[in-house]
Amino acid sequence: MSGGRDSLEYAANETLIRYDEAREFVLKSLAPPVARRADIGELLGCVAAERLMAREDVPGFTNSSMDGFALRAGDATSSSNELEVVGSIYAGDTTRSSVGAGQAMRIMTGAALPDGADCVCMIERTVVHSSRNSVSINQVMSAGENLRHPGDDVKVGQTLVEPGDELTSLRLAVLASQGFTSLMAIPRLRVGVLSTGNELVRDGRALNVGEIRDTNGPLLMALLEESGCTAVDLGVALDDPEEIIRRLSFGVAGCDAVISTGGVSVGDVDHVKMVIGELGERSARTMRVAIRPAKPFAFATVGERATPIFGLPGNPVSTRVSFELFVRPALRQMAGHRQIDRLRMDAVLDIAMPRENDGKLHLVHVVARAHADGRVHVERAIRHGSHLLSSLLDANAIALIDCDVSPVAGDVVALIVIDAERLGQT
Repeated sequence: MSGGRDSLEYAANETLIRYDEAREFVLKSLAPPVARRADIGELLGCVAAERLMAREDVPGFTNSSMDGFALRAGDATSSSNELEVVGSIYAGDTTRSSVGAGQAMRIMTGAALPDGADCVCMIERTVVHSSRNSVSINQVMSAGENLRHPGDDVKVGQTLVEPGDELTSLRLAVLASQGFTSLMAIPRLRVGVLSTGNELVRDGRALNVGEIRDTNGPLLMALLEESGCTAVDLGVALDDPEEIIRRLSFGVAGCDAVISTGGVSVGDVDHVKMVIGELGERSARTMRVAIRPAKPFAFATVGERATPIFGLPGNPVSTRVSFELFVRPALRQMAGHRQIDRLRMDAVLDIAMPRENDGKLHLVHVVARAHADGRVHVERAIRHGSHLLSSLLDANAIALIDCDVSPVAGDVVALIVIDAERLGQT
């Protein structure tokens, strides 16, 4: 690794660095998360930064767990008991009502139990006699039957959320049940995405010879949204250092992180690595990581907020791999998540995966499935090629093949699981 603009030029014989070394450098360079108070409606998927305790019992009153009739258990001691119906009570009724001996009251799910009653008979076990305003209770009842009591769900003083907890839909619903409308949390990250290259086209016009459509921008913006971030489109920059500086600086000013693609390899117009070096100064690093694909990688933190800039290679498959290995874990750390990596597991190879011993960790997109033996199997490897984006559509995992092995069928390999739901599909 090297720092500063002048030293960001790649040397032909520059030593490769290990993946774990590059990852550690990125993660150690990140500023700690900054929390702010926000409405709970804005915080799905974000991470809490304070402890909140229950301030109310839930439910706050004894209520019916089903539609039926509220009564006294002592009035239903046989399999057939006829009681006088003295009214109805619905969920949300606030007027107190009561049931006396020999009486019953029609009650709906969630309605407060009337005074005097100590159980509810479900509607399916009753027969209503409208002509004589009565109901037959066709079972023996016990006190407390079909009731929900104060604190059955949540008790006052119970911890609802701790710093570091992810705010899932259910956790937010529990907070809402306590009347919380906001809390301190790590806000959703805004991440800028810049594509670079004279050859890139964003609109739908017919391509000229030498032009290609920008796929990395839409790819990264979708990956960011899937990862719980807000993607900010910084557009496409020509291979011009001043334009790249302008667009990256704009991103740094308004975003929590910036990702650029292209311009980090050894081409004559690969200016991005130079610009990252200029913006990041001593924090800037360019790397040739011992992985395949996605070897070239540049990184810096910029400004008072230490906003990270990730310089990813321009080939789409390499972009995807770099995002999974470096960007996504870094963003999740910035967002305060305890678990920053995707699910990893071992899998049995149903195929051979030969490879050359080039000193690199090979990352191969694969199709993996759970089999009847209780283990996950790699059934198929996806065709290699850092530009073959469409070939990845079937892949649901990335196999990590170490540099000193050439695995055969029956061997066990490590997987990064991209789509866990598809592990169970046949």
